[in-house]
Amino acid sequence: HLVESGGGLVQAGGSLRLSCVASGRTVSNYAWGWFRQAPGNEREFVAAISETGSDLYLADSVKGRFTISRDTAKFTVYLQMNRMKPEDSAIYYCAAYEVLYGRDWSKHRLSYDDYDYWGQGTQVTVSS
Repeated sequence: HLVESGGGLVQAGGSLRLSCVASGRTVSNYAWGWFRQAPGNEREFVAAISETGSDLYLADSVKGRFTISRDTAKFTVYLQMNRMKPEDSAIYYCAAYEVLYGRDWSKHRLSYDDYDYWGQGTQVTVSS
């Protein structure tokens, strides 16, 4: 069960930090992704972090502005969003991919449907 929070309304240039709390499971056994979907658009990859926390991936559109991190003690994954733009407005979803022997997350990290668990989404709106 994943629960996102931290969404809201922010002015262009501002910052938000999204949180994804993983109740009932440990963060370190999973790789994590953040995805977003704006009205009329397909869901797109935003950021991902490996189960070890050592490998980070960001979409080109957010590089230099967003960062992904995790706190294993709090069972939480974060998406820090800085210098936000109106085009960042979307519903943001976190997703978890269980890392098991024989499963290769690196081949699936960009695909929302290939993850095992998903949150309900949190709305982010950036005003110009």
